[in-house]
Amino acid sequence: MQGVTVVDHPLVQHKLTLMRDKQRSTKGFRQLLNEIGMLLCYEVTRDLPMERIEIETPMTTMEGAQIAGKKLVLAPILRAGVGFLDGMLTLVPAARVAHIGLYRDPESLQAVEYYFKAPSDLADRMVLVLDPMLATANSAVAAIERLKERGAKDLRFVCLLAAPEGIERLRSAHPDVHIWTAAIDERLNDHGYIVPGLGDAGDRMYGTR
Repeated sequence: MQGVTVVDHPLVQHKLTLMRDKQRSTKGFRQLLNEIGMLLCYEVTRDLPMERIEIETPMTTMEGAQIAGKKLVLAPILRAGVGFLDGMLTLVPAARVAHIGLYRDPESLQAVEYYFKAPSDLADRMVLVLDPMLATANSAVAAIERLKERGAKDLRFVCLLAAPEGIERLRSAHPDVHIWTAAIDERLNDHGYIVPGLGDAGDRMYGTR
């Protein structure tokens, strides 16, 4: 599917299957989401720009590679997107963090913003937008629009599961934003949930309903 990368690494797929199990505990679900976040971050940053620098090892001087430019911005969509954050920050501890508070209106399924806080120099940084579920894509589209309003130009969307309907909606609204996901599921049900999916990621992370 154009504009979408499915991360089919065995560890990602194994952990995803464990997370789908409705018997998985809140603690187990949260830990697995953290671990998958780290693995997805590894894949989505595979093509970061590099530069050569000279360093001195205990033995001699040499030229090595390091990431070029300003550090990443991780932008979780609250609340479930926070589940990716710790794992990704383990890999890129110097990353900046933006927070985007959105909830889905139960009647219209549209995204309603209640909080937004981001670094001032988004235009100079790659921004990873994080949300475990790409279902209707209303929240993803709204979050990306908000980040673009603040100057973000280089954006990537990272999720655990995606529905075909959500992919189509996000790609239509923001064709410049590539999607990384662990799986593309069958469809959305009448309530806008992914099938077979794994339920409400936020509720399963925090033990709420």
